[in-house]
Amino acid sequence: MNKIHPLASVSPNAKLGDNIEIGPYAFIDDNVEIGDGCKILPHATIFSYVRLGKECEVFPGAVVGAIPQDLKFDGEVTYVEIGDRVTIRECATINRGTKASGKGVTRIGSDTLIMSYVHIAHDCKVGNHCILVSYVGLAGETDVDDWAIIGGGTKAHQFSKIGCHAMVGGASKVNKDIPPYSLCGREPIGYAGVNLVGLRRRGFSSDVIRNIKDIYDTIYFQGYNISDGCAKVEAGFPPSEERDNILNFIRNSKRGIVRACDSSDKGPID
Repeated sequence: MNKIHPLASVSPNAKLGDNIEIGPYAFIDDNVEIGDGCKILPHATIFSYVRLGKECEVFPGAVVGAIPQDLKFDGEVTYVEIGDRVTIRECATINRGTKASGKGVTRIGSDTLIMSYVHIAHDCKVGNHCILVSYVGLAGETDVDDWAIIGGGTKAHQFSKIGCHAMVGGASKVNKDIPPYSLCGREPIGYAGVNLVGLRRRGFSSDVIRNIKDIYDTIYFQGYNISDGCAKVEAGFPPSEERDNILNFIRNSKRGIVRACDSSDKGPID
């Protein structure tokens, strides 16, 4: 049984699952699908062409599915698709896609936390188990892979890619791709090592973490350019999920990956 407050505005054309709670002054537009067990808190807004999975929470002031802030948008039908157990905190904004991108959909994976005042622009793809800390801004068509964490106030340039299990320090300017399993930050942003704490928390063994570190040492610190470093890794390290993820990410990068941090800057990554 759903609990819909009488002061909520819910379109009769919205498709609602079971055990949904919708608070006062929340707005649910036409062509919205909301999965079982979701909570839409007071003053949250969900515009047309949004699909929410199960057990999501949308907090006051959040706006999901507004049209993209993109001059190429011409009123076409595009979408926001959100997985299960996603939390969207106060005043976060998630825009629909554009046809001009060739995608037409903005996607958020399951078990992801989007904190207050985060902005996710048109055609972004955010994976599963990600954390976007308050005031993060993702420009259009940014991709964030599974288990990535982006520190508060970070801004990502359009078309940027952030790899799986990466950690980006707060207030960073992401203008190059962030490779998987890495810890990146400082100004200008650079590779500062492997995301040791995150990988240990997620059950990566010491041997696997050491192997990841050795791979990045080869790429960044043995005097090779990135292409030659990747070739050395491919020749010198046995195939593994982590090795292949790193090589595929780097070789498919259109913007290029971040450089190593300046050796003279030893400050912490916030």
